[in-house]
Amino acid sequence: MKKLIFILGFLLYVGSTNAQFKKGSPSSPSLLKGKAVYTQYCLPCHQADGGGVMNMNPPLIETTYVLGDKTQLINILLKGLNKPIVIDGDKYTNPMPAVSHLSDQQISDVLTYVRNSFGNKASAVSAAEVKAVRAKK
Repeated sequence: MKKLIFILGFLLYVGSTNAQFKKGSPSSPSLLKGKAVYTQYCLPCHQADGGGVMNMNPPLIETTYVLGDKTQLINILLKGLNKPIVIDGDKYTNPMPAVSHLSDQQISDVLTYVRNSFGNKASAVSAAEVKAVRAKK
């Protein structure tokens, strides 16, 4: 499974023209791994562009959920989200299942990817931060 994720990630990397994946980017390994996790687990609902699906799955573009409190964002992945949320006046009602089966590093990578893709610019999420939030569950 890890080999498949690596291969998928590598293929996505080769095809990527995002500046964030260019040589010399200090967080490119995490972003690359995060993109692979995103593609496998998040893309069907949140779409390739992070735009979500109107009134069902929220966008991941410049929202307080993505760019704001890391602990809240980590908890959404660990516990899921089963209540409607409103973003920019639009209500999203599709429940998000927990992905707590992912490792701390996978959650760290995918959140770092989301927080630095789709026009977002935010600090990375570390595996240690995920581990600390998971321990408080």
